[in-house]
Amino acid sequence: MIVNLAVIPGDGVGPEMTQPALEVLKAVCAKYNHKLEIHMVLAGGAALDEGLEPLPAESLKICQKVPAVLFGNSGLSKYQNNPIERRPEAALMGLRRGLGVTTNIRPVKYYPELAAFSPLKDYILKKGLDIVFVRDIIGGVFCSDKVKSVGSFGKEAYEYEYYNESIVKYTAEIAMELALERKKRVVSLDKSNVLESSRLWRQTVEKVAEKYPGLFLTHYYIDNAAMKVMVEPWNFDVVVTSNLFGDIIADEGTQMTGTQYLYASAELNREGHAIYTPNQLHHPDETLIGQQVVNPIGMIMAVSLMLRYSFGLAEEAENIERAVDWVIRRGYATRDIWTEGKTLLSTEEMGKQIVKEIFIL
Repeated sequence: MIVNLAVIPGDGVGPEMTQPALEVLKAVCAKYNHKLEIHMVLAGGAALDEGLEPLPAESLKICQKVPAVLFGNSGLSKYQNNPIERRPEAALMGLRRGLGVTTNIRPVKYYPELAAFSPLKDYILKKGLDIVFVRDIIGGVFCSDKVKSVGSFGKEAYEYEYYNESIVKYTAEIAMELALERKKRVVSLDKSNVLESSRLWRQTVEKVAEKYPGLFLTHYYIDNAAMKVMVEPWNFDVVVTSNLFGDIIADEGTQMTGTQYLYASAELNREGHAIYTPNQLHHPDETLIGQQVVNPIGMIMAVSLMLRYSFGLAEEAENIERAVDWVIRRGYATRDIWTEGKTLLSTEEMGKQIVKEIFIL
């Protein structure tokens, strides 16, 4: 198979995170005899540094010609006072529009060897935490018209929450398909007790579920779910929800592990294009740039998601996941997950250790 992708290392620590991920990808392709075609693309802060737009037209064209895009770090602080269209984050926004991605998938699981970092009690963690958050990213308040005006109380601003059956249906179908491969349980989150858009969400999800008679569907209000997922994470398997609610609860899910730099996200569309990013797309600590101390595992897991969803290479994806599991189990750690007794590795060294395990497992 030809594994054909575009790579946007991004800015800040992005290039440091991306290089080990590409070495892992090369190793997997070599092991399974796949041809690898990588197109390096300039975007984000790196493009602004060259005096270009955050997402140059030529960069977008390259991304549109391949099934998958790996996107590293984005959001250097020196550009934060720029208008939004001249900030690094505009590259991802433009890429999402240009590829027409509709749904975000974020898997989160707990690693027992890293229990010390989780804010949850041991008796909760022992029952397990392995959740896939599925979130719409084309509806909701994030994608609605923004209104600013001056009223009787001074300046005012608001957005509209918008959904239609088509948007909800597509995201719900992705969640149901994922659930079939897991525990066949889906939890849908909304606020249908007060929001009309949530009532449409719930009704549409229920219609979609009728096509999957083997699945068990449960509804929770988002506020109740935000509490329940902390005390009973083992009762959640595939979670599907709207743009705003999903943005918040997926972050809560990763923070429940205390190891947020180990996870990745996939953003998919109907035509097969996809964007893959580390969970922490914007690394907040710019003092780490060039120090080879950031954790590359989130970016490496983005490669795993890419192989699984864009190229249908489940065995290869599992090989990466097993390698990451084994490295963590053996006590190898970058600075963010290091504790006494573990072996401290640099960003590059962590990538090399995972490559080594790929060929062993």
